[in-house]
Amino acid sequence: MTLPGVAFFPQALMPLHIFEPRYRQMLKDALATHRIFAIAGLDPESDPSEERGHRIATAGMVRACNLNEDGTSNLLLQGITRVDCLGIVQEEPYRVVRVEALHSEIPLPQEGAPLRRRIQRLIRLRRQLGAATPDGFVKFLETVSDLDAFVDIAAFTLCEDARFKQILLETLSVTERLRLYGAQLRDEVETLSLHRKLQGPLADDDIANN
Repeated sequence: MTLPGVAFFPQALMPLHIFEPRYRQMLKDALATHRIFAIAGLDPESDPSEERGHRIATAGMVRACNLNEDGTSNLLLQGITRVDCLGIVQEEPYRVVRVEALHSEIPLPQEGAPLRRRIQRLIRLRRQLGAATPDGFVKFLETVSDLDAFVDIAAFTLCEDARFKQILLETLSVTERLRLYGAQLRDEVETLSLHRKLQGPLADDDIANN
């Protein structure tokens, strides 16, 4: 499945509403077998009619699914692994792609731990400065011991820039992924901090009066 403005990550949870006939059939076939299908972000530089997805995508497993009376479905997909889309096998009744699973390059603990602490600190600062953060997410993230999952879940949940998220998705080195996301968080925190300074004591609704 190709979706615009989306970069899906391993371990992340994505709710989906399935309504197109082709995807209804895809879901039916997946549920009858392995419960797995892939989500690829739509390449914004391609012809929209071609629905060309980014080559690096994520395969996910259907964890829960509810079939509605009108034939549509609501489901929860959990990412399980990055995949390299090597070629299209068929287009009808839905697109089938030959893929190869990709594996992250895990850093040594002494290399990854400082980068993780930096990201945790920046996420807390980001929240303190008023950035939208799901309730309980900061504490939940502290319980994720796996560095690979930690940065993927954090980026998927908090980052709104689909292009940057796709870069992170394509970065197999966890060390580099941590560095890239840490730099993006630093820039976001600096922007939020400057906004607060310029706003002064005014409430958000009164900022036009500054």
